[in-house]
Amino acid sequence: MTAALVAGLIAGYGIAVPVGAVGTYLVSLTARTSLRTGVCAALGVATADGIYALLATVGGSAVAAALRPVLGPLRWASALVLLALAVRGATTAVRRYRAHRLTTRVAPPPPSPARAFLSLLGLTLLNPTTVIYFAALVLGTGTADAVRPLEQGVFVLAAFAASASWQVLLAGGGALLGRALTGHRGRLVTALVSSGVMTVLAVRMAG
Repeated sequence: MTAALVAGLIAGYGIAVPVGAVGTYLVSLTARTSLRTGVCAALGVATADGIYALLATVGGSAVAAALRPVLGPLRWASALVLLALAVRGATTAVRRYRAHRLTTRVAPPPPSPARAFLSLLGLTLLNPTTVIYFAALVLGTGTADAVRPLEQGVFVLAAFAASASWQVLLAGGGALLGRALTGHRGRLVTALVSSGVMTVLAVRMAG
């Protein structure tokens, strides 16, 4: 039981800690909205990691093998989503800056916490590499068939908890960033930087 708990925590942090496109978008979203919205978005990311951990422990190598043929199309879809978010974020920031409406925020309202949760859940689920990662950890030793369901559940919950704790930490950083950069120019710069990073990561993902 303890081994499954430790393995789940290590696996969860291993997949969550590298800050990629989703982490960048999470920080940017929280900076533009609120900590509550950011936390809900963070839980969306962690839920996707938990789902893939569950698929890996239940389906194992069969699930990973089934996803490999569609890995390319899903990677392209994820890249297109990121590019759309980058373009939308940059154009919106520039338009607000030129109209001097950044502080009044008369633009369309930010996403609700529920919508943020679903958006980040869907975006993270577009990355099937996660289930392959978990499958390699769980089944790499060839002893997965002997693991009891209770231990599998502990592993999945530990992986979810580890991912959630890291994503919430990123959301907290985004909330601090949002409080620190409240002027016209600060919000413009952070939006453009975020869009630029997401664009680069999307191009690398599609490459």
